[in-house]
Amino acid sequence: MKVLALGHDVVAADDPRFAELRQPEARVVWELTQGDILREVYFEADRPNAVLVFEVPDVAAARAALDGLPLVAAGLIDFDVIPLRPYTGFAHLFREA
Repeated sequence: MKVLALGHDVVAADDPRFAELRQPEARVVWELTQGDILREVYFEADRPNAVLVFEVPDVAAARAALDGLPLVAAGLIDFDVIPLRPYTGFAHLFREA
């Protein structure tokens, strides 16, 4: 299952813990990527919020991965978790009238 996770700050971005946890955060993101759990990682173009795309068995697995991120564990950021399904609209192009 693909799961989209949209990050947002829980505390002010100038909290000094952000700087302390950036390297540990990047390491865990790398490990999730190498573990074939996290497939895509982005930042929003107009703000520094993370956008993550997981390939996991279910939403609970994505949430567990997110909870293991140092910035989430420290209560600095959180994510809206959105399960995705394939687009089926193209089938309308091939239906007989």
